[in-house]
Amino acid sequence: MTQTVTGLFDSYDDARRAVQDLEAAGVPHRDVSIVGHDKNHDGTDGVRDVVDPAAEDAGKGAGIGATVGGVGGLLAGLGLLAIPGIGPVVAAGWLAATAAGAAGGALIGGAAGGLVGALTHAGVPENDAHVYAEGVRRGGTLVTAKVDEPLVPTARNILSDDRSVNLGERRQTYESKGWSKFDETAPAYSESDVAAERASYDRV
Repeated sequence: MTQTVTGLFDSYDDARRAVQDLEAAGVPHRDVSIVGHDKNHDGTDGVRDVVDPAAEDAGKGAGIGATVGGVGGLLAGLGLLAIPGIGPVVAAGWLAATAAGAAGGALIGGAAGGLVGALTHAGVPENDAHVYAEGVRRGGTLVTAKVDEPLVPTARNILSDDRSVNLGERRQTYESKGWSKFDETAPAYSESDVAAERASYDRV
């Protein structure tokens, strides 16, 4: 039996290291996903516009690119994906493919489509899924793993260490500013919006 374990990171580099730690701990890269902002992936560093057929009709520009880098495992397959309400992100793994299908109108359950729907379909509570999606919208990076029971404690430790976001605290921060749930019709954050958001957490 598997469980879905998820962590949100303000730093893309911290998320990348978490993916590497998961793989080193024995979680197969096919069971790990990463979705997030990386300012170094701006379309000029080898990302090719190769659209996955499953995402071709995704409306709102959703599509998956392919990139070849100097890393192995899941991170070697990073590509570009546009998610409604979030905009362009770098992504790889099963969650990215599910989110692209949801953006294209695939029915994956009772919750909203896109990233929230993909997360809830994977077993993440909907309230948490909204915070995770909002976190990605505001410049964070999400790492999600389907983990066999014996590896669950290790995966939880990796995805909830001091590099990751405390989900309850982040929800309170969002709600204190009037946020209630992720809205995929909201405008995507600009690079300056993301920079300001990150700076606000750096000051905390």
